[in-house]
Amino acid sequence: MSKNEKGRSWCCCVYPESAPEDWREQLKETGLRCAISPLHDKDIKVDGSEEEKKAHWHVILCWDTGTTTYNIVKKITDKLNAPAPSLLRSVRGYYRYLTHKDDPDKYQYDEREIQHLGGFDPADYIEWTRSELEAYKRQIMQLIRDTRLFEYAELLEMLADNEQHNLLSVAMNNTILFNQYLRSRKHMQPEPMEPNEENKNRLDEIMGKREE
Repeated sequence: MSKNEKGRSWCCCVYPESAPEDWREQLKETGLRCAISPLHDKDIKVDGSEEEKKAHWHVILCWDTGTTTYNIVKKITDKLNAPAPSLLRSVRGYYRYLTHKDDPDKYQYDEREIQHLGGFDPADYIEWTRSELEAYKRQIMQLIRDTRLFEYAELLEMLADNEQHNLLSVAMNNTILFNQYLRSRKHMQPEPMEPNEENKNRLDEIMGKREE
């Protein structure tokens, strides 16, 4: 790759065995929008040996202020002891690759384990298919039932607090649908009900949130 090649979005791999312990903090300090894949520790080499690849994370780095050069990006990735970065032509495609979403023959990692830094919002880069959007809507409706929510504000706060970026984006872009659904559920109850303690305790499990 030309050292003078420029772009707004780049990617790299980070390896647990060589990365500094605070590598995520270092990324946060750059102020860049970043997405970090789940730890890829179940990837198989493509040489037919069935041997597992070294565990690694895939990282997306996005610049808001314009294009930047390979050399500038490499200064960041060098601090992470990462291999040379690559220019991204499609953030959408690579974001889906963070979990092998379009590679059914590869191990499917949990989308909920993707980490977002610096305000990275998948909705800025990803156009979901109709089936994916409908699946997210059904998931939100199930969350509303499981947690006994009755207010739209509570729904948005719950999704935001649990860093459910995809679900939050769908909820925010379907305000009328979820407002009406919540209002209808509220009217179905003889008396307003607060989320019970059991469901509060189950929230982390329901949302798939990992402990820090």
